[in-house]
Amino acid sequence: MYEEELRGGLRYGQNRYDFDEGILSFIGPGQLLSAETAATEGWVLLIHPDFLLGYPLAKTIRQYGFFGYELTEALFVSDKEQQVIEGLLANIETEYHANLDRHSQDIIIAQLELVLHYADRFYSRQFLTRKPINNDLLTRLETLLSAYFNDEQGLRTGLPTVEYVAGELNVSPHYLSDLLRNQTGQSAQQHIQQQLIDKAKTMLSTTTLSVGEIAYQLGFTYPQSFNKLFKSKTNQSPLQFRQSFN
Repeated sequence: MYEEELRGGLRYGQNRYDFDEGILSFIGPGQLLSAETAATEGWVLLIHPDFLLGYPLAKTIRQYGFFGYELTEALFVSDKEQQVIEGLLANIETEYHANLDRHSQDIIIAQLELVLHYADRFYSRQFLTRKPINNDLLTRLETLLSAYFNDEQGLRTGLPTVEYVAGELNVSPHYLSDLLRNQTGQSAQQHIQQQLIDKAKTMLSTTTLSVGEIAYQLGFTYPQSFNKLFKSKTNQSPLQFRQSFN
């Protein structure tokens, strides 16, 4: 995890990015990060996974989707937000350099949890303040899914996955899910399933295709899986839904 006010280049994986504003971004274990300029200013905080062992944070840290975001999906922080994060990181640095005692690790972990909570809050703010960009992404998502089902792509490649959709939209799966959850209350998987059910309803009510044929056309390998999903979303089986139109 790192927080940067950057004046120069940053290499993340095989890509290079330029930033002229304060950013807050997170990387998981095993990811490669390097700075390409001596003009970089800010903080870098590296936490070994073993440091969290025995603390609830070792498990709850997985709930923060931004560890799976791409660098281009970094959080742009305001001056006030930057002061909050820098204050917490300064506390961690002070504790780290102080004489270690039985409270040291507890205090560092508590400060780290606050950093993550604030980052979660700031990302929620960014999802709201960048609505024009986010709305464009949602429009592209709707167009993508509509074309997928209308072109019967499911027959060739199966059900659309979150990874596939995110890749087509050039965003990370975690970012897409968190954006949708903030904008619509649904995860990316739930959103895809809802679009699929809407398409299934149209096909059940306007065509004479069998339930099995509709299931295969939408990308299901087994009609039973389609029946189960449809009933879980509508409280009706596909046949019951079709009969309601007769």
